Amino acid sequence: MKKILIINGPNLNQLGIRETDIYGSKTLKEIEDECTKSFKDEIYLEFFQSNSESSIIDKIHNSKDFDGMIINAGALTHTSIAIHDALKIIEIPIIEVHISNIYKREEFRKNSFISPVVNGIIAGFGTEVYQVAINSMRYFYNE
Repeated sequence: MKKILIINGPNLNQLGIRETDIYGSKTLKEIEDECTKSFKDEIYLEFFQSNSESSIIDKIHNSKDFDGMIINAGALTHTSIAIHDALKIIEIPIIEVHISNIYKREEFRKNSFISPVVNGIIAGFGTEVYQVAINSMRYFYNE
């Protein structure tokens, strides 16, 4: 069974509360439960969320036992060269996800320090981006 690590960054623990017009009404726990239920017989999923850049970097560094990673770094997407550098170190497929379409939002959100070091990007499909990314990870296993 393949193992995928799903990392969520700052403020994503506030899904369902913050800016529901942009991020929807589902909580992060509801998203996790939906993903786990949908893929329980095929893929082991481990979820991690932190508002701390250093904790996220530590989790990335310790991802050697996983077959793939999905990351929604939140606002750190647009500011963290440290996360960029940590992702460059690991040798597993990585998919960057964003609930909203970052290219239709504020100008500063259009720049991702993470995009240059990931295998793919999924954005703008609401909370479904997580399930789309999990499904898309199969592409890397069939190569």
